Amino acid sequence: MKRDGRKIVAVVVYDYPMARVVDRAGVDIVSVGDSVGVNIWGHESELEVTLDQMLLACGAVRRGVERALVSCDMPYGPVQEGPDAAVRAATRLVREGGADVVKLDDAAEHPEVVQAVASAGIPVWAQFGVTPHAAQAAAGTDELVAQARRLEKAGAALLDFTRSGPAAGPAVVQAVSIPVIGGLGGGPWLDGRVRAIGNAVGYSAAALDDSLDRYVNIARITLDAIQTYAEDVRAGRHIRGK
Repeated sequence: MKRDGRKIVAVVVYDYPMARVVDRAGVDIVSVGDSVGVNIWGHESELEVTLDQMLLACGAVRRGVERALVSCDMPYGPVQEGPDAAVRAATRLVREGGADVVKLDDAAEHPEVVQAVASAGIPVWAQFGVTPHAAQAAAGTDELVAQARRLEKAGAALLDFTRSGPAAGPAVVQAVSIPVIGGLGGGPWLDGRVRAIGNAVGYSAAALDDSLDRYVNIARITLDAIQTYAEDVRAGRHIRGK
């Protein structure tokens, strides 16, 4: 797709029902993000999510996807512990969770882990830039290009460039042959975009109170529907549906 100039559509999903919807919509990659810990289990931070929780979510999404690639985030811990721990965790995400690709956060700081996982035959989506795992000072374009090249050389199959910006983003895209996709801080200068569907469609309760620009606000529609259902029950009317 990169060679042909076709943009890659990636979405972050945590559950079977939404996985079926996005796969039917024709997205290219369905990513099970470590933000599942915050949005499903109520953790304070993505850093708290466990490997077992990632496996549960990845398995549910895998069962809902028939055609797109399924990527699963490796939780915080195995990458930082070193190549052996990362390979063991990645192997579980593939064998038990059904992931096609494993996403490694803070990959620029651990190219040896990327190389180990890729050498084990597991495709790696390597994240770099400013991430919750490595809140580094903003690097210059030359350094970010160098990081991207190191990750490609280590065996990464694609890159997740966080906070790419319109200067460094195009430079990195041109510097590597693998796809460069971005979410937060990305833009049309990349090979594709990744977006958490929960944020894009206002799936969570937080969307009831903020003013972010979204494609739809499902939380507001759902709240209105539930209030109407409650009114029907309290008024002694037949409820809709079965």
